[in-house]
Amino acid sequence: MKFAPSLFTLALISAFAVSASAQTTAASSPTRAEVKAEAAAANKSGKIATGEESVPKQDMPKKPKSEANRAAVKDEAKAANKAGAIPTGQESVVKQDEPKKPKSEADRAAVKAQAASANKAGAIPEGQQSVVGQDKGAPKK
Repeated sequence: MKFAPSLFTLALISAFAVSASAQTTAASSPTRAEVKAEAAAANKSGKIATGEESVPKQDMPKKPKSEANRAAVKDEAKAANKAGAIPTGQESVVKQDEPKKPKSEADRAAVKAQAASANKAGAIPEGQQSVVGQDKGAPKK
């Protein structure tokens, strides 16, 4: 009986010895100094991204140079501002592109008369009927 546990112990020890010797025989991996030198060379050549950079500097596209000089650009900006193309103050760019509301061609008296006749005919709902029956057309009497 004592023979079986000692065989198990011997097999266990030999398995650990084989795995430990396999780790020490890997001489093909570079040393710490070689890895540090390689990293320093890559960093110096710009192959390692720094900060929020996600692409090495050599792969980033360059900004195109402007053909106009500073005075021409300033003159163009003055002309655009004079023409009203540049929004100022609280004016938003979105509102600039919106179409303007068309002006009514009818005079005030004609509009009031039209509203009064529509109200008399029952075409304009009153009170809560305007919310409740808005899809049903004119209110029933």
